[in-house]
Amino acid sequence: MAIIIDGNATAKALKNEVKAEVELLMTKGAKRPPHLAAILVGEDGASKAYVGSKVKDCELVGYKSTLIKFEDSVSESELLKAIQELNEDEGIDGFIVQLPLPKHIDQENIIQSIHPDKDVDGFHPMNFGKMALEMDAFHPATPAGIMELLERYSINTVGKMAVVIGRSRIVGRPMSILLGSKGNPGDATVILAHSKTKELEKYTRQADIIITALGNPGFLKADMISEGAVIIDVGITRVDDTSKKGYHLAGDVDFPSCAPIASYITPVPGGVGPMTRAMLLKNTLKAYKNNY
Repeated sequence: MAIIIDGNATAKALKNEVKAEVELLMTKGAKRPPHLAAILVGEDGASKAYVGSKVKDCELVGYKSTLIKFEDSVSESELLKAIQELNEDEGIDGFIVQLPLPKHIDQENIIQSIHPDKDVDGFHPMNFGKMALEMDAFHPATPAGIMELLERYSINTVGKMAVVIGRSRIVGRPMSILLGSKGNPGDATVILAHSKTKELEKYTRQADIIITALGNPGFLKADMISEGAVIIDVGITRVDDTSKKGYHLAGDVDFPSCAPIASYITPVPGGVGPMTRAMLLKNTLKAYKNNY
C-alpha cells in the first residue's frame, strides 16, 4: 500500500516556518510585515472561497493582506488601472489576480500587466522564461508545491522517468520544466502528455512518477501504472452525489485501485491543494525580501 503524501500536514509545517521567519524579521526591526494583495472579479463561488482562504493564511503567518473586489462587469481598462496602482505601491510586496476572468477581459493582457517583481503567482512570461532557464524567479505555486512535497518526502527524481499529463501554463508545462531542471527534485526524464498524445498508457506504465492535471475524475487507473510508481494528483472536480452537500471532490486518479500499487500517492482533497496556498506565501516572502 502506498505512503499517503499529506499535503495538509506539509503545508502546515511550511506555514509555521514562514510565520517564524516573519516573527524573526519583525524582532530584528523590520518596518512592516510582508503584504500580499489579491484582485477578485465577480462572484464565482470557488474563486471567492480560494481568495478567502488566502486572506486567512496571511493572518495566520503574520502578513498584511488586501482584497480588491470588482463586479463581473468591470472593464479591462479599470482592471489594468488597479493593477498599475498595485505595481507602483511600495507597501505591496506581491499580488495576484484570481483566475478565471470574465470573457470580455483579455487574460493575457492582465497577466502581462503585473510587474514581474510582484508576480507571486509566477505566471508572467518573464518569470516563466527565467524558470525555464533555471534563473532566479517566482515559480507557479502548484508545481512549486509539488516539488516541495517531493523534496520533503525524500522522493528521488534523479534519472527517473516522469510523465506529466496536462500542458496548462499553470501546472503541466511548468511542472515538466521543473522536473527536468538540474537538482533533486529534478534531473528527471520528462514526457509531457496531453489530449493529442497517442497510446498514453504506453508511457504511464513505464513511468516512475506520474503527475496528472486534467480535471477528469478517476482517469488514471491501476492498469495504467507500474508497481511502485509515485502518483501526484493535481485534478480536483466537484462530482454530484446524494450527500448533504450534494457533491464530493474527486481527483484525476482512481485512488482505490492505484493506491495498493503505488509507492507514494497524494489524496484529493488534502494533497496538492494545500501546498498551492502555502507556496504563494513562500513566494510573497521572497518578494518581500527582494523588496527590502
